[in-house]
Amino acid sequence: MTEAGKDVDTKANVSDDSKASSKSHDQTSSAAGSSKSTKPRSRAGRAFRFLGLALLLLLLILTANALTTKSRQLPATAADALALDEAKAAEHLARAITFKTVSLQDPAQIDGGAFAGLHKALEEMFPKVHQTLTREIVNERSLLYTWKGKDASKQPIILMAHMDVVPVEPGTEAEWEKPPFSGAIEGGFVWGRGSIDFKNGVIGQLEAVEALLAAGYTPSRTVYLAYGHDEEIGGQKGARAIVELLASRNVRASFVMDEGMVITQGILKGIDRPVALIGLAEKGYVSLELIAETQGGHSSMPPRPTTAGVLAAAILRLENSPMPARIEGPAKLLFETLAPEMPFGNRLILSNLWLLSPIAKRVLSGSPATDAILRTTTAPTILEGSVKENVLPKRARAVVNFRILPGDSTQSVIEHVNRVISDSRVKVQVLQGGTLKEPSSVSDLNGPGYKAIEKAIRQIVPDSIVAPSLVLGSTDSYQYQGVADGVYRFSPQRMKDEDRARFHGTNERVSVQNFGEHVRFYAQLIRNAD
Repeated sequence: MTEAGKDVDTKANVSDDSKASSKSHDQTSSAAGSSKSTKPRSRAGRAFRFLGLALLLLLLILTANALTTKSRQLPATAADALALDEAKAAEHLARAITFKTVSLQDPAQIDGGAFAGLHKALEEMFPKVHQTLTREIVNERSLLYTWKGKDASKQPIILMAHMDVVPVEPGTEAEWEKPPFSGAIEGGFVWGRGSIDFKNGVIGQLEAVEALLAAGYTPSRTVYLAYGHDEEIGGQKGARAIVELLASRNVRASFVMDEGMVITQGILKGIDRPVALIGLAEKGYVSLELIAETQGGHSSMPPRPTTAGVLAAAILRLENSPMPARIEGPAKLLFETLAPEMPFGNRLILSNLWLLSPIAKRVLSGSPATDAILRTTTAPTILEGSVKENVLPKRARAVVNFRILPGDSTQSVIEHVNRVISDSRVKVQVLQGGTLKEPSSVSDLNGPGYKAIEKAIRQIVPDSIVAPSLVLGSTDSYQYQGVADGVYRFSPQRMKDEDRARFHGTNERVSVQNFGEHVRFYAQLIRNAD
């Protein structure tokens, strides 16, 4: 082989070695790159697996909480028999309804004779009560009965109701199936104003005491029956005067029970059984006046914005930015008590409010009835502007009513309104002459009053679910916070969804059978309190 051939062969060998080396290098580099890219993917995979396991564990915890949440209902036990003529009790309620004890804003228009007539009728209908109990007329029209107990060392209890009723809306009289003050008994119902709110409480309690007296019963603790005459216009002359009288005698009650919540049927979605709600507290109340003042003038040359537009924008901002929803206090206790009685989906959420409260708030805020339990509500009620259709108002006025959730206050509402409106052209002030009330204190769920009421409900309506709640309106019991350890708000009135419009509305009525439950409930409550 020549030198040239050797050289060629050497180059060829070098070239082959170089290719092999290059191929080996590429494979090494590829392997190294593959190793580097595998590590992040491996870490990501482990993270996803960990996340999946965590979510699975969380789901198991939520499900376990829902499945193991125990019912908070007391065992249902039959109440002791009470001799009661339901038909006669219904007749007594019907007679009370015929007295037009209507509360009106103008005191001069109130019929004092109607209250005197009712007082006289009560004496005639309940002779044992008036022979045994001490009756006092307070501030001319309210009544306070004292049933002396055998054991003076025990704290008394106070059962409340009110004798006054709201007026019938003018022009709606013809819509009543029975005249509103006829006290007609027909179709198994007692018809008329006061059959729901709240002569049924007055007559129901007196019927109960009359029946207990007939059976020879004397309570171990003193029982007060307190009946105001002006609850529908604030209770300033009735309930307040009774409270002042009790306070002057150093009376401190174990508990007070007044009207408030009822026995609902078919209103709470997912629950077919009757649900009896006991109010632990009631909302506060304030109305704020919004006044916008800008340039008035002729409507043919309107500025932008107009006075009415400024005010309308302020109201819209308030409605779009309500005070925050909170699941706490009575609302939290309500949903926690109802959770074990509900279908699984609802139970899953309500048994895990520690995590799922944002979902619960979103769902509950979708209904006005449940939204009102969660927050201080905002309700524009009065709008005033121009006196003529072609005159721009220089001044426009609105009134916005707020029902204040416990935990909020009048001051926090005012601060919220000013912050949301944020417009120097709109003046915000408390409505002069309007009701101003802070939220009530929250009574103890484990107090003797709640337990006695809860037990009585389960004894009279064994298939009911009993739960604490929040009263959205106002009651006379607000005045009694200073003379009682606990204040509770409940009436054994059965109410379906279609009955809600009867409250303060047309065709108010109570069934004869349900009114019998009223009487038996009050009698059993007095027994339970002993």
